[in-house]
Formats: sequence, structure tokens, C-alpha cells
Amino acid sequence: MELKEKHTSTKVYKAFIYVALITLAVTIVVPVAWVFMASIKQNSEFYGNPWALPLGFYWQNFVNAWNTAKMGDYMLNSVIVTALALIILLVVALPAAYCLSRFHFRGRKFFNVAFMAGLFINVNYIVVPIFLMLRDGDTFLKNTFGFSFLLNNLVVLAIVYAATALPFTIYLLSGYFATLPHDFEEAAYIDGAGYGKTMLKIIFPMAQPSIITIILFNFLSFWNEYIISMTLMNSATGGKTLPVGLLNLMQAQQSAAEYGTMYAGLVLVMLPTLILYICVQKKLIQGMTVGGLKG
Repeated sequence: MELKEKHTSTKVYKAFIYVALITLAVTIVVPVAWVFMASIKQNSEFYGNPWALPLGFYWQNFVNAWNTAKMGDYMLNSVIVTALALIILLVVALPAAYCLSRFHFRGRKFFNVAFMAGLFINVNYIVVPIFLMLRDGDTFLKNTFGFSFLLNNLVVLAIVYAATALPFTIYLLSGYFATLPHDFEEAAYIDGAGYGKTMLKIIFPMAQPSIITIILFNFLSFWNEYIISMTLMNSATGGKTLPVGLLNLMQAQQSAAEYGTMYAGLVLVMLPTLILYICVQKKLIQGMTVGGLKG
């Protein structure tokens, strides 16, 4: 009797899980599919049933969004900023997380506490101090050397992105590095490898799923970031990233009632993230416990 009741409760639990997952999938897939359908509709089709399938493929919406609305320039800026920010972040975070998790040295506890404290700071709350600091730096440079470059600079924006992502990235990486066995390192030291070579050849390949995960998370964060980019890239001559350009496009197209071009711009923003996820999904589902010893 108890076994039958347990079996029944397990079936009910599984049914609940499936219903919850299907509901969650529908709430995500349906809006995304609707945006893709809306991006290939002609403007006249929006005045009928919004759920109706498009009558054809009106690719001119993408051409208008790419050329007329300058979404191509904005996308290039986003690619440059995101790539630079990820490179800077990995160059700094990977060695830092490795040292904090694998070595004991004076000040290690202080750095761990400092990075942990950074997890509780919402970046949006410190945008204004960052802007004021860069503005004052530009004023000093202009008065002293006759030029300024801290504001409206894609490289500086990438550095700010990388700096704000350091606490979260180091926290995840150091936690994973700490779970890896020391036997591989000791074997490498015996073979004459130094700390740097051991880190690059032994630890980083073992931590590949964790590294890919933080790359994906930070890519999504950098690619979709709006507030910092809008604040630091406030020049009217260009340099805006894709989310800021998308907002300008939405405001312009809503007043012009060009809804197809607006949704085509939304697709241009979403498409790179979907492609990246498709490329790395196999690595993500491998789990976060790669490595170990065979005995």
C-alpha cells in the first residue's frame, strides 16, 4: 500500500514538473516567435489580427533597420565592446580566481571578502559616480594636454563592463577551481612545469565548462546592457551600442508607425544571443564537474 501511494505521489510530482516546464517554455517561445513573425510583416498587416501569420516574407524591414536606422553601425559597436570586455575580463579574472582558490598568501582573505562584497553592489546604482569620475578625468586631460578620451570611448566602456563583472566572475571561477584535485598540478610541477604553464595547460582545460558558462552569462550581460552605455556614450555623433540604438529606433518607428522595421531591429538584437546559445549548449549541459582522477 505504501509503495503504491509513493508511486502515485511520484507520478503527480512528475506531472506537475512537466506542466510547469511546458508553461515556462510557452511563455518564452511564444513572444519570441511572435517578434520573428512581426519582423517580416508589411506595415499594413499590423492593423488586422496581430496573431495572424505573415502573408509573405517582407525582408525590406531588415534592410531599413540595418541601413536607414543605422542598426549595422550600432551592432558593430556592440560587437567591439562585448569582445573587448570579455577579453579583458578573462585575462584578469582567470588568473585572479586561480590564485585565490589554489594558493594561500597574505591578504587572500581580504581579496575574497572584497570580491564577495562586490556581488551585493548593483551596478546601476554606481553609474552616476562612474560618469562623474570619467567626466572629471576628461576635464583634467583637456585642461592639461588639450584632449580627452574617457567619455564616448568604446574601449573605456569595455573596461567599465569588465570591471563591473569581475566580482561575479571571480566568485564562480574560484569556487569551481577549488573543487579540482591537486594531483594534476603536482604531476605537472614534478615534470618541470611552472605555475603559469600549469594554469594554462592543466587547470583551464579542466575548467572549460565553467569558463564557457561565465563567457555566456557575461556576453548576455554586456550585449544587452543599456544604462551604462547610454550614460557613458552620450555623444550625438555616434558610438552608441545596439540596445541604445534600438531604443532610438523604437521611438522613431513608433511615431512613424513603421512597426515592421522596429521588430526587425529587435530580431537583430536577439539573433546573436540565440546563435551563441546554440553553439555552446552542448558544453553547458555537460555540467560543472569536469575533471577528476581515474584510479
